[in-house]
Amino acid sequence: MTFPFNVYLLAFAGGFLAAALSLPAWRKWCLYTGLVDDPGHRKIHESPVPLAGGLAVMTGLLVPPAIAVVFLKLQIAEPRSLLDPNTVNLFGYGFTRRTMQLAAILLGALGMVGVGWLDDRHELRPAAKFGGQLLIATLVAASGVRITLFVDSILFSYAITALWILTVTNACNFMDNMNGLCAGLGLIGAWCFAWSAAVNGQYLVTSIALLTCGALLGFLPFNFPRATAFLGDSGSHLAGYVLAVLAILPHFYSQGNPDTFAVLKPLLILAVILGDLVWVVFLRWRSGRPFYIGDTNHLSHRLVRRGLSRTTAVLVIWLIAALAGWLSFL
Repeated sequence: MTFPFNVYLLAFAGGFLAAALSLPAWRKWCLYTGLVDDPGHRKIHESPVPLAGGLAVMTGLLVPPAIAVVFLKLQIAEPRSLLDPNTVNLFGYGFTRRTMQLAAILLGALGMVGVGWLDDRHELRPAAKFGGQLLIATLVAASGVRITLFVDSILFSYAITALWILTVTNACNFMDNMNGLCAGLGLIGAWCFAWSAAVNGQYLVTSIALLTCGALLGFLPFNFPRATAFLGDSGSHLAGYVLAVLAILPHFYSQGNPDTFAVLKPLLILAVILGDLVWVVFLRWRSGRPFYIGDTNHLSHRLVRRGLSRTTAVLVIWLIAALAGWLSFL
């Protein structure tokens, strides 16, 4: 099947440019409003760093689709030669068929950024933060973006979907502990989901995943290896939420691919993020501490204690994540 590579390129480039070009403005706004990460316990920076990453990535995820919807409407009303009619019809059909789901996904993304922003600003209590995440996950499930795992139960579907979104969201939040780590893992995960959707001809899912790749890559130079901006909880919440949704949207099991074990592919793609979450939660539980209280037992911290620099530790974890993602396609 011929994929609309020009559209994929536009999605990737649109997310990249929107995030990269908007970040300096968001950075100034964060400094002006005091939305910064101050030096302190378990932190290595010596001066306040703006928490502008989540806002920039959100811009990268919102602006290009808005432009794309307007363009598609104009293209349908008055056909032009920028895109072939078949591509226009495919995406027009996809937008029409999944309007409610796309709206719910975007509103959920805004909601996760809002929850993260409130946590950045006011340090929300864990119950309040989890409550907000659960509400967003439930609304997304209600739109039809749900996991079934071959169980014919709507209650099970809602429960497993909400659990999945909360797990991946908080796993990414936990992994945001070194420059570039969370954004890089999000980029790798989104790329794997994009490739998985592309080979199965799922144009719209691929475009969303590549848009996510572009938005995260547009932010990454501002965060790695030296950071002039952080993702903040708003950004890590957003990255985790989008990865969770991208794991649900593709049809890993289908008539063309009837292997039931294919539904486990997201677990391999997100193996590093989920594995780190399970490990640190287990250690905190064993030591009698609340699982939501941060520490330095993450994989990145352990690699640094083994003698690696922080930059090298992040690169090693990126490589492990890329290899796990590659294994998911075997």
